[in-house]
Amino acid sequence: MRIISGRFKGQQIASPQSVTRPTTDRAKEAIFSHLESHGFLAEARVLDLYAGTGALGFEALSRGAKLLIAVEANAAAAGLIGKTAQEILKNPASDGVSIRVMRGKAEKFAEKFAPKARESAENRAFDVVFIDPPYAVSTQDCNNLIEKLISAGIVAQNGTVMIERSSRSDDISPPLGWQISQRKTYGETVVFYLENQE
Repeated sequence: MRIISGRFKGQQIASPQSVTRPTTDRAKEAIFSHLESHGFLAEARVLDLYAGTGALGFEALSRGAKLLIAVEANAAAAGLIGKTAQEILKNPASDGVSIRVMRGKAEKFAEKFAPKARESAENRAFDVVFIDPPYAVSTQDCNNLIEKLISAGIVAQNGTVMIERSSRSDDISPPLGWQISQRKTYGETVVFYLENQE
């Protein structure tokens, strides 16, 4: 698995195949085409929950984002994200790029991050939030997570949340004041983009 476009194009991404479900290249290219066309990635602060290999977050950095926090519960996967991060930060093109890998459950992130949300530059709201949970995670749990992130001020008012689900799952229900701006299906995968209605 490699970064497919941008300043880190071709960078290999370490992948523990037994514990992750990487986004297909077709879906990834479509996701980033959407984000780039809407201007979400330039100098963006990115949060990658259920990060897996970190591929979504790293692709965002390659295409112009400046900060990535990747959250992954599995120790082996989190370790490999850290390994890829070290390789990216060795690249001369990484000047000004910041990467932080956190081992832990996505569901706990809002609780830990929210009290610090205004304390420092690193803890400001995110412009792009990726949520790519295992398909076994229920839609209601996904809805609850999104609600927590938004109510805690973790998602910027003009930001976007991208969530990837099985095409057999129920549709996501956005929190009050937010809407599904786009829904796209790629084989067995469905991708939702949530944005503030204002």
